[in-house]
Amino acid sequence: MTEDITAEVSGGNVFADLGFDNPEEELLKAKLAREIRAIIKRRRLTQAKSAELLGMKQPDVSAIVTGRTGKFSIDRLVRCLDRLDYKVDVVVRHKPRRSTHAAEAA
Repeated sequence: MTEDITAEVSGGNVFADLGFDNPEEELLKAKLAREIRAIIKRRRLTQAKSAELLGMKQPDVSAIVTGRTGKFSIDRLVRCLDRLDYKVDVVVRHKPRRSTHAAEAA
C-alpha cells in the first residue's frame, strides 16, 4: 500500500511558513540561541556554570538551549553572547525579489 505524500516549498523561514506573527524576529532569535547552545557545548559548560556566566538562572539557560526563546528579547540573547566573549555584527542587505513561482504559491 502506498500513500501519497504532499509537501510544500518553504519560503525560507519556517516561522513564516507556520504563520508566526513576527517570523523574522523568531528566526533571528533561533539563530542566536543556536550559537549560544554551540558555545556552551564546545566549552563543555554545565547549565549551572552557563547560568553563572550569563547572569541568569539555570532554567533560563535550559530554555535557550532547547530553543524556547519566547520570553527572551533579541537584545538579551545578544548580551548572552557578549558575556560568552562573542561579538554580534548586524548585516543589512537588500532582500532578494521573490521568484514568480514563489509568488504564485502565495
